Amino acid sequence: MGETELVRRAQAGDREALVELLRSIENSVYRSAYYMLGNEQDALDASQEALIRIYQKIHLFQEKAKFTTWVQRIVSNICMDRFRSQKEAISLDEHELVLADRNSVEEAVMLTSLSHDVQDAISKLPKQYRVVIVLRYLQDFSYQEIAETLDLPLNTVKSYLFRARQQLQELLHDYEKGGVG
Repeated sequence: MGETELVRRAQAGDREALVELLRSIENSVYRSAYYMLGNEQDALDASQEALIRIYQKIHLFQEKAKFTTWVQRIVSNICMDRFRSQKEAISLDEHELVLADRNSVEEAVMLTSLSHDVQDAISKLPKQYRVVIVLRYLQDFSYQEIAETLDLPLNTVKSYLFRARQQLQELLHDYEKGGVG
């Protein structure tokens, strides 16, 4: 059963469809929250809050936008609220990288290190840049979908992504040189 059908059935009161719908989006919700907030515990809390909010407000979803856009708007709003309440007290937990193909221990260590550097660099971006990076590159949203999700003008989204990529490039270059971390 497709997402659209699940949404319609969930809105009509079908609990099984709602549970299936929530299960289908929980990984995406967690991943977004993790990259926006920077640590596992905050991401778990935020994703749980988002799933509860989606459960409670599924009847308010209108098919003017894609369901995933609506979901990401909820996740983004929850994460932005947490930013405001925490200020800049964001920590980064070590997160284990699961590799599909472990050819060598050296390769696994290099990939884990690279993943950590990217995660750390993303966590150092200003929150507005971090959110657009997560939506664009981790959730594969189009520029228009990001604009709709964050309620921003399209040119602002493009500008944020441009600046975020510049800052990420600089941060990763610093990691390469051994200057950060």
